[in-house]
Amino acid sequence: MTLSMYQASVPVFLRTLANLSHVLKKGEAHAKSKDVTPEVMLQTRLIPDMLPLVRQVQIATDMAKNGSARLAGVEPLKFEDNETSFDELHARLERAIDYIKSFKTEQIDGSEARAVTIKSRNGDINFEGQAYLLHFVLPNLFFHCTTAYNILRTAGVELGKTDFIGKA
Repeated sequence: MTLSMYQASVPVFLRTLANLSHVLKKGEAHAKSKDVTPEVMLQTRLIPDMLPLVRQVQIATDMAKNGSARLAGVEPLKFEDNETSFDELHARLERAIDYIKSFKTEQIDGSEARAVTIKSRNGDINFEGQAYLLHFVLPNLFFHCTTAYNILRTAGVELGKTDFIGKA
């Protein structure tokens, strides 16, 4: 049996964002228990030249929702990057999850060779669908989720591997 593009993307995106939501909820609870304002926690960084927690969550949701859309051959739904609270980040995660769930198997399967172009500050980057998923979307999604986890862990949130990867 072969692994389809849908199976390699949408379920992975959904699980990863659900786990990120779980980690974020633990971070929020920790902040409350330690009297750390949400603004401080959301702006926490691992080191000064890395993006803060709020941006890590924004980029992770963008990777998953935009990845789904581009693999399906449609223009991605735009989210404003204006979240300033845990509630707003949770709502963003829920919107992204709902959007990703809207894609059907037949929209994404067969996208291995689909042309995908993304705009970057250094110009357009061109991929075929499979390379886009395996070499751009998934590594970026996991990088930003891992960085969010590490920011919270460094801030003292009691997190473990199962919080990140979820239960089997």
